[in-house]
Order: sequence, then C-alpha cells, then structure tokens
Amino acid sequence: MSRSCRAPATCGPPRRPGSSVPAPAGGTGAWELPEELVMLRDTVRRFMDAHVHPTEEKLDHDAIGLPREQLVELQAKARALGLAAEDYTNDKVLEDADLLYTGLRRLPKDFWNTHGRDVESWKKEGHTYYRVRGPLVPKLHVNEFVFDESGDKPLYALVKETSGRLAVLETLRDYTHAKNSVWGITARNREQNFALNLLMNPAVDFVTLLGQAGTGKTLLALAAGLTQVLDEKRYSEIIMTRVTVPLGEDIGFLPGTEEEKMQPWMGALEDNLDVLNASDESGGEWGRAATRDLVRSRIRIKSLNFMRGRTFVNKWLIIDEAQNLTPKQMKTLVTRAGPGTKVACLGNIAQIDTPYLTEGSSGLTYVVDRMKDWTHAGHVTLARGERSRLADHAADVL
Repeated sequence: MSRSCRAPATCGPPRRPGSSVPAPAGGTGAWELPEELVMLRDTVRRFMDAHVHPTEEKLDHDAIGLPREQLVELQAKARALGLAAEDYTNDKVLEDADLLYTGLRRLPKDFWNTHGRDVESWKKEGHTYYRVRGPLVPKLHVNEFVFDESGDKPLYALVKETSGRLAVLETLRDYTHAKNSVWGITARNREQNFALNLLMNPAVDFVTLLGQAGTGKTLLALAAGLTQVLDEKRYSEIIMTRVTVPLGEDIGFLPGTEEEKMQPWMGALEDNLDVLNASDESGGEWGRAATRDLVRSRIRIKSLNFMRGRTFVNKWLIIDEAQNLTPKQMKTLVTRAGPGTKVACLGNIAQIDTPYLTEGSSGLTYVVDRMKDWTHAGHVTLARGERSRLADHAADVL
C-alpha cells in the first residue's frame, strides 16, 4: 500500500533541530534540509568555530565557506544552506589577469633625455650594447624587451642585466627579415620577433608565450625547435605534451600505445607541421615527403600522466595548452628538465577548460610571475593574431 506526502515535513527521515532554512522569496514557512546538507552545514560551522574564531563566541550567524575543489557543486550546496560562498583566493597569483607581466615595455619618448647621460655603447657578436642609467631602470626585469618606435630608426632591445639604477640593453636579431628565417618562418609582428629572439637564444632555458588564438605560439616554438634540433644539432629531439582536458563531452577511451592515445590531442602539432613543411619549397614533392618523415622521427609525443620521475637531457620540451595546468603540475613538468634541456610553455589564459582553474590560479600565470626575474627565463605576451582575419576578429568580439 502506497502512501503519498502532502508536505515535506510529514515525509522522510526525522530532522534534527535547526535543520531547516527559510523558504525563497515569495514562499511561506521553511524547507526541511536533506541530511547530507545538514551535515555539510554543521561541518563548516565546526571548522569556523575551531580555526577561524577559536576565541570568539561560537557562530550562530551565516558562515562563509571557501571551496576550491568541486567548486560549483559546493557553492550550490552552500546557497541551499543559506551560506554565503566565496572562491578560495589564497592560491591566486593575481586578482586581475590584466596585471600579469607581459615581458615587453614601450620606452617613454624622453627616455634618452633622462637615461642617455653618460651612456656607454659597444658592439659584440653582431649586437650593439648600451649601458644606461636613470629612474626607469629599477622597474626593468632581466630579459624584458624594450622598444622605442618614436624616431626614424626604431629601437628593439633586450634588458641583458640590471644593477640598481644601471642597466645593459642588447639590440635584437631581426627575425622579420627573410635572411634570418627560422625553418622558413619569419616574424610577422613585433611580438613574434621578440618571441623568436628568446626561443633561439641558447642562454635562455625557459620561455613562456601567452596569446590569444592564432598568434603563432605553437608554430614559433616548433620552428625554433626544428631548427635547433635538425640544423644546429643543439638538442637531440623535440618532446611535446599537453593536458588532456576535453572542450566538450569526453568521447571515451582511446586505443593504442601512449603516443597513439595522445595523437587526437595533438591536432595543433599536425596543423603546424603541415604549415612548416609547405614553407620548404626546395626538393619538390619528394623532398618535402623526405623532410616530413625526418621531422616526425625527431618529435616525441608524451602524456602528462607519466611524467613523474622522468629526466629529459638535451631535449626541446614544448608544453602546449599550459593554461590548463595547476601550479603543482607545472612545477612537476618544469623540474623534469635535465642538463641541456629547454622548456617552452605555451597557452592562452582566456581559454581555460579545467573547471577548477581561473586566470589568476592557472599554473601558467603562476610560472610567468615566479620566473620573471630569473636570468635564464623569458616571457612574451603575443598580442596580434596572424591565423586569419576571421579568427582575429572572432577572438576580439566573441
């Protein structure tokens, strides 16, 4: 014999005192809470009593929960309990992503008036160096790019070293010129030129590139890697990895070996290899096919899940879609680098697919901020999309 319920209070397990919350606006009486939510509320209040207000009167008002894991679910439960829910902010590098270090700085128009007194200059190995003094110098970071386009002859330079109010600037190699092309690729804008100067510099062990879709992050990293692996023999091979976070619903398990399982996630690699291979016009179709086979033999695709304990010696390591990494995952990957290894982290913090990460708590934001003052690290934020006018416009307005 079935029994129907006319009111929430007459059905279900008995409720403990205080296990109800006011009805929403427009309703009457109170809602009885499920046992699970009552236990969650009591746990939060006990925690607040013990750790937040240990010497004060026990809480009999709204508690504030600060969840990180299972953020959406816990915040929904907290709202059902009548508790205010806020994000956990202790692990955030920056509250505003617009304040993130960009790696480049436009010099003021009066820079040489205020910093040109007693300036020293010299040339070495094709670069011109300037030793300058002035009030802007303490704000500069090592390996930060500075530029002045106000005169007839623009200046593009790298901050080589700083000491108090003294800094040494080094002029850059112009990768926008065809004679300095990297695997057939030339820089199409100022920021890409800066990025190639970092990627091709053997003194820089760690490079981070940020930018919206279509700015050329993966293409530049691959071109620089192939040049230094196959032409200059500086590294033995390219290793590429990324977080396997799907954009939509998961399609299920993938068959094959580790590299075969990673292949569907590496569409960006295949697309960029096609572009790089098409840029080689020598040798005809046969030559391009031979080059394609040679290139693929020097690229290894590795899963992030099996990186713990590894040591990469003399490798070119590319970490793609790094915005989906947590700070701990980022540390694990970067510390895999052994002697002679260079690491390039690529990502767009505006396209985070991991539900528990934000622009402020992403591992990519974390590593950009923490590595900006190291002599052997550099960063560039790419600003201009070069994929197509459609992709560039969509990135701006959507």
